[in-house]
Amino acid sequence: MSNDKNRNGVLRQLLALQEMDRPALEEKWRDLYGAEPPKFKKAFLQRRMAFRIQELFYGGLDDSTKQKLTEITDKLEDKKPKARVEIDGRILPGTRFVREWQGKLYETTVRDDGFEYNGQMYRSLSAIATTITGTQWNGRKWWGLSDKKE
Repeated sequence: MSNDKNRNGVLRQLLALQEMDRPALEEKWRDLYGAEPPKFKKAFLQRRMAFRIQELFYGGLDDSTKQKLTEITDKLEDKKPKARVEIDGRILPGTRFVREWQGKLYETTVRDDGFEYNGQMYRSLSAIATTITGTQWNGRKWWGLSDKKE
């Protein structure tokens, strides 16, 4: 009987997620994860929090299952083709770079005529990295690109 009552509470929380506006979802995220929400679409936040609510109520995966999943994904990573972000040393337009730095998520998008960050255009990844950090950086390294051409 108590389990049914709790189950109804979980269902109510899941339904409430669908009615929440962005600020309410962000506050709920902070409650569930104890961290700032990522800057993703509302639907993504709702799905992730629905999973988290159920995980907290029903319990998450046990350690042996987590270990097995890690082993499987490690094997798949070795076989997975690497995404191409460059052709002849030029970064392809439309490529998005996301980097976490000092607890905050930063994103830049490659355009035909440069790099867009925070609504502004920049000539290089280095200029964006310098804007974010306040110190000079090799932009390719800061955004996680290797120096060598493959």
